[in-house]
Amino acid sequence: MSDVTRILSQIEHGDPQAAEKLLPLVYDELRKLAAVKLAQEKPGQTLQATALVHEAYLRLVGTSDQPHWDNRRHFFGAAAEAMRRILVEGARRKQTQKHGGRQRLDLDADAFVAPEPNVDLLALDAALHRLAEHDPQKAKLVELRYFAGLTGEQAAAVLGISASSADRLWVYTRAWIRREIGIGTDF
Repeated sequence: MSDVTRILSQIEHGDPQAAEKLLPLVYDELRKLAAVKLAQEKPGQTLQATALVHEAYLRLVGTSDQPHWDNRRHFFGAAAEAMRRILVEGARRKQTQKHGGRQRLDLDADAFVAPEPNVDLLALDAALHRLAEHDPQKAKLVELRYFAGLTGEQAAAVLGISASSADRLWVYTRAWIRREIGIGTDF
């Protein structure tokens, strides 16, 4: 049993000091994942990797509910989902007039210089919810690859599938996402 898995078990059983032990073990890896994801965001993103990691970590272990993670893979999967939610919430806040956001503009696919930084997070989130209704594994793969910045091999390990299976799922899922959110460039 790894140190992370042991500490996750302690957190689950209510050990108040366990959360303090966990952060130093996972911080560097979470920060790298957050930095990769934020580098793919649209220009003007004010959230920094450190803030994203801290917010995600607080959501994971800072609640009164006792979280349950089976192992390291499960924890990092939950971290990817927390980062996704934080980024989507930020995009929603920016979009509203109350917070000084702008109205949504549909861009021509030819306007995309690099596809990932220009993906509409709200449209992507809505598409992921639809995808999760009929294939949760594919939706989780997008969370891990796109929002957590994992490689195909890393995402496969988190999902407990082979790298070749993850690659096949990724090819299908990228095409499905492109069709759903209406972009003609590579997702």
